[in-house]
Amino acid sequence: MSNSTTNFYALTQSFSSPDIIVIVTYFLLNIAVGIWSSCRVSRNTLSGYFLAGRDMAWWPIGASLFASSEGSGLFIGLAGTGAAGGIAVTGFEWNATYVLLALAWVFVPVYISSGIVTMPEYLGRRFGGERIRTYLAVLSLLLSIFTKISTDLYSGALFVQVCLGWNLYLSTVLMLVVTALYTIAGGLAAVIYTDTLQTLIMVIGAIILTITAFNEIGGYSNLERVYSMAVPSKIIPNSTCHLPREDAMHLFRDAVTGDLPWPGMTLGLTILATWYWCTDQVIVQRSLSAKNMSHVKGASILAAYLKLLPFVFIVLPGMISRALYPDTVGCVDPEECVRVCGAEVGCSNIAFPKLVIELMPSGLRGLMIAVMMAALMSSLTSIFNSSSTLFTMDIWKKYRQRASERELLLVGRIVTVILVVVSVVWIPILQSANSGQLYVYIQSVTSYLAPPVTAVFTLAIFWKRTNEQGAFWGLMVGLVVGVCRMVLEFAFPPPRCGIVDSAPEVLRSVHYLHFAILLCGLTAIVVTVVSLLTPPPSHEQLCNLTWWTLTEEPPREIPLQKVSSVSHRSSQGSEPTRRVTCGQGRRLCIAAAQRSEETPAPRVQNIRESVFWSRFCCVNALLVVSINIFLYAYFA
Repeated sequence: MSNSTTNFYALTQSFSSPDIIVIVTYFLLNIAVGIWSSCRVSRNTLSGYFLAGRDMAWWPIGASLFASSEGSGLFIGLAGTGAAGGIAVTGFEWNATYVLLALAWVFVPVYISSGIVTMPEYLGRRFGGERIRTYLAVLSLLLSIFTKISTDLYSGALFVQVCLGWNLYLSTVLMLVVTALYTIAGGLAAVIYTDTLQTLIMVIGAIILTITAFNEIGGYSNLERVYSMAVPSKIIPNSTCHLPREDAMHLFRDAVTGDLPWPGMTLGLTILATWYWCTDQVIVQRSLSAKNMSHVKGASILAAYLKLLPFVFIVLPGMISRALYPDTVGCVDPEECVRVCGAEVGCSNIAFPKLVIELMPSGLRGLMIAVMMAALMSSLTSIFNSSSTLFTMDIWKKYRQRASERELLLVGRIVTVILVVVSVVWIPILQSANSGQLYVYIQSVTSYLAPPVTAVFTLAIFWKRTNEQGAFWGLMVGLVVGVCRMVLEFAFPPPRCGIVDSAPEVLRSVHYLHFAILLCGLTAIVVTVVSLLTPPPSHEQLCNLTWWTLTEEPPREIPLQKVSSVSHRSSQGSEPTRRVTCGQGRRLCIAAAQRSEETPAPRVQNIRESVFWSRFCCVNALLVVSINIFLYAYFA
């Protein structure tokens, strides 16, 4: 069967009964795990539904951290970018090691001692006032819809459409219904345990596919040679975009001409990763549900080890897919590409599904469909649960201060349904803006909106002088500059092969990862200048809320819920008041929450841990960093 003459969507093989049995069994197993885990934790309290009762062990959290970040958008996107440009995209995964360790050792102790549930709530306590908290809640919800839910849905549905021949929207709606059902029913505990099951299946399926793919090209030693020869039969004259990159096997690319330049992949990427791993609700919510600090650290270390795997299981198979099927995966002629995958700009996104359809035997093909469904559903459940937490705790509770716990839980479930509807409506827009590389779309949108948040959180935790006015104006300036760049990016999309680029010089000369560095720096400067020109934060905005004040000298009682000059709250509201006693010589504060009768106080974590487990975690952290540095050096 000639690659160039076969319409890609016509490749949908008739599914054998083993495939269907595997998929049905998988879904039944998933729902059973969801129901079992829901029964273990009380879902009818806020702490039970949103923080899994704060009683999770390190291994399901670590698996859940990994699964939440490896959505189907990442499977399709990483393999696609690997097919288009080689191994450099692996840096996005390996960079996470350092930031995951920073999450457990630096950020989570501050979050736990401040006694918060959501990230906007932390900023609300650290700075007082409501405007930053509300802005961050709204920004997080928008980023969820545009960079997470819609891309994951699109890529998962693309995979199902390619493999099963179903209509794109039918596949989307089916997966959404199953996902939303157990998120709405079970809360965070259901999400974390089903993530653990899915991580296991994802890794097993990807291992089988990788081994099969390497057998097909004759082993790793042949990869560079066959990839460099992967040129499609239909090319555009007088252009070089059909040729594989000469630096395909290098992790670090040229700082000016590289598609992923090394300064951006080290510093710029760390800024995006800090936003994602240390300040994003989806990730931090998992770490806050741990039993104690040792479990938080163990979870981060496990996730850091798992993040080393996608290079072998996703990126390299993407490159092999292009080497085996250059006419479809590597197409550059617009007419050919539209016929193959419906997008003029290129078809690298189909690299992973193409391998599954062509190489997997019956039964295993069903397993891989199940893996993609797993990846899609795990990231969607995470986002649905975290977004409903954000809306309920940071927006609804602000306007309905006397809301009963039952009302808050109901609102959380309704928000999940609304998010589903909005995301489905966004898919056609995403399809028409279908960049040849889905992963680049996700990362570039993130680099225009996330760096100001990273700057504000980092300064809030490490610089005691940061105040509300500084943080607010830093976020506003960062938002305006980031949105301007994003509008330009969508107004002047990258041109197709052989077409002259008409975009303004400032857009093409500043790579989006370099832009992230500049935007973060600009925000930090604005925050610093405005903070120094305005009054310093009060003592109660610092106790337990910065890295340096986890231990406070005078033992005094301080109300944590600050009523700021920016927005006066009704003192009669049923917002629980927390009084905190800061003891000398202890890196721990005892929060005595005086709450309304209908809200039972959740289990309060402390940040003490046993000496043995503390040292054990530190040794493991050093080990995973050493492995990471070795891999970087070897492939750089």
